[in-house]
Amino acid sequence: MIKTVTKHGNSYAMIIDKPILELLHATADTAFEIVTDGRSLVLTPIHDPKEEAKFTQAIDRVHKRFGKAMKKLAE
Repeated sequence: MIKTVTKHGNSYAMIIDKPILELLHATADTAFEIVTDGRSLVLTPIHDPKEEAKFTQAIDRVHKRFGKAMKKLAE
């Protein structure tokens, strides 16, 4: 995907499409860490640790309940 920056006041902005935000589990309120090497930008969403813990617990519950079935499906 190729994106361009647009003028936004005295700054520039880039729109992140909704499917990409969904893939990153990010919303309009999610903060991003921005890192650069002078040639590239890397944007990493910063998630609330409490939300991350809830997600991990939910994955664990699903794995306990459906882990064997998922393993069979993967074969």
